[in-house]
Amino acid sequence: DITQGLPRVEELFEARKPKGLAIITEFAGKAMISDTKKKREVIVTNDETGESKAYLIPYGSRIKIQDGAMLEAGDELTEGSVNPHDILKIKGLRAAQDYMLREVQRVYRLQGVDINDKHIEVIVRQMLKKVRVEEKGDSEFLPGTMVDVLEFEDVNKQLEAEGKEPAAGEQIMLGITKASLATDSFLSAASFQETTKVLTEAAIKGKVDHLKGLKENVIIGKHIPAGTGMKKYRDVSLNTDVHMEQELNLDDELVLDLGDTSEEDTGADMNTEAVADDVDIEAVTAEEETSETDVPEVSGEENEGAEE
Repeated sequence: DITQGLPRVEELFEARKPKGLAIITEFAGKAMISDTKKKREVIVTNDETGESKAYLIPYGSRIKIQDGAMLEAGDELTEGSVNPHDILKIKGLRAAQDYMLREVQRVYRLQGVDINDKHIEVIVRQMLKKVRVEEKGDSEFLPGTMVDVLEFEDVNKQLEAEGKEPAAGEQIMLGITKASLATDSFLSAASFQETTKVLTEAAIKGKVDHLKGLKENVIIGKHIPAGTGMKKYRDVSLNTDVHMEQELNLDDELVLDLGDTSEEDTGADMNTEAVADDVDIEAVTAEEETSETDVPEVSGEENEGAEE
């Protein structure tokens, strides 16, 4: 029974702000706890950069660090769950991916359920596949728009090769619902949620679905572009298929040969029967002619009796 842990999993996959949010440091430095009657706060100071910031600790939150502790960027000051968006912004992409994987696995392992990491990794990758454009550079992207991370990197590589200024952007985390609706395929998005809205926007913008994903190909009944359905494997034939085709061709040739032989035999039989019929007809004709030409002989005794 894993139902009691699923709200936490949903909270993680939808990238929501968690309940009982933990406060984390934005940069590395030395912590100093200031506890007065009116407020409690943790002041983090970085001696190298001279940067300092005071974090107000809400009433009821338990401080997790010791006074004078040396902290790294992204360390938790209070107990609770960390907002994954903050980890992505402070620690970077890899730390956010590791946090999501670790937290989801913790929920399932507490219930005695063992899930391979790769399944969760696929979901997390989809959640982190968009980049928000901040500066367009010499690209055609508009600031504030969300672009697929692979497309963003390809365009930047092309611009750098041409000696132009690349676009600047920040990778963002979307919940699985928003990530599904933010896909380039309107067929895939419409089959999930908000069908009318998705199709209306697609019609207004004149979108074209290039059928690159799995869902949209399943919807229209085509082969999915994975495994043997991939374009580069469509013209590949296995040795077994070649042997099967050769055997089928041989069988067809044998059937044709047998058919020709049987036709010849049938023709020969028909000719033989026809010749036999002709012989019978000739024999009958000869007998009839003989019977017509033969004159009956009269014996001498019969002649004498006739004379008397």
